[in-house]
Amino acid sequence: MSRVYKAAQTNDENFFRFDNGADTYLSYAHEKSGDSVLHIASRYGHLNLVSLFLEKGVSPEIVNLDGKRPLHEAAQNGQIDIVKYLLDYGAIVDCLKRADWTPLMLACTKNGPEVIRALLQKGADLALRNKDGWNSFHIAAREGSVEILQLLLHHDDQLWNTVSKNGRTPLHTAALHGCTDVVRFLVGSCDYPCDVVDSCGTTPLMDALRAGHVDTAQVLVDLHKADVQKEDKLGRQPVHLVSEAGELEALDFLLDTFHLSVDTRTTSTHCTPLHVAAKEGQDAIVGHLLRRGADVHLLDTSLRSALHIASGGQHAGCVELLLKHGAGDSQDKHGQTARHMARKDGVKQVFRKYLDHIT
Repeated sequence: MSRVYKAAQTNDENFFRFDNGADTYLSYAHEKSGDSVLHIASRYGHLNLVSLFLEKGVSPEIVNLDGKRPLHEAAQNGQIDIVKYLLDYGAIVDCLKRADWTPLMLACTKNGPEVIRALLQKGADLALRNKDGWNSFHIAAREGSVEILQLLLHHDDQLWNTVSKNGRTPLHTAALHGCTDVVRFLVGSCDYPCDVVDSCGTTPLMDALRAGHVDTAQVLVDLHKADVQKEDKLGRQPVHLVSEAGELEALDFLLDTFHLSVDTRTTSTHCTPLHVAAKEGQDAIVGHLLRRGADVHLLDTSLRSALHIASGGQHAGCVELLLKHGAGDSQDKHGQTARHMARKDGVKQVFRKYLDHIT
């Protein structure tokens, strides 16, 4: 760490007032981040240094290598006194860093409503979006603060009605991150359609379940009447997505609470949960499905069993589980057997071990 960086970080005002360098620090830029002394002082909340550097002529709009300005640093780190000082000094309230993030967006990543209020009072634009199409409401939904969401809606009661570039709503975002209180708030306060989908046909319930957030999923079912058999654009239901993701608790939640079939098919390829779990090498899910009675012999539209899928993916553990539970080999529509799809030695060894069980 350079002497200049350390002095700015530790609020060593004497270093900057009496250093023999005669103000050479004013042009300092950290070699990796490009941070100026004003960035550093703003990040750590040293108002006396911020004031000194501005008096010495450091621009409040100086940027580092990430495109951040001192206001970005202060807002992201909850330095309310610095935020107010920079804004009063004339810092641009909606300045953009790389990926088009504003200070307000960064402030929404923290539970710091006072910073958000200060930015809004200076006219921060709530509707601005970053490169992914997220506005401040999206970001706050991900972070899980109902207080901040309420504050943003107080300034714009239609702010919830937004989607990212891939069609995802703030409700999707909150569900995926398991922000149960936020999901409850959004469902109760905003007019999201039941089972609103993104560009892939994914619903908030699907997001919650594939991330293992069963409590969040329960809220969506109870309060938003989410459909546990809704299909995405590939014809997959939540039971397929949780099997693919390896979420055992979510799988049992669906099977036990809603009495879904363990052999539920996708509409596009007729894959079962066993197929999709085998494709991803989810040994624990494959074993669990088999213990729950999954049919090891079912074929998809390519005439492939879960054994084909597991072998093609070179997942030795899944192959062994399937063979132990009576999986037999057969030709798919291209004439390939599961055994012939094995490429790795470990998978080949499993087939040799159970060769007598393969017809």
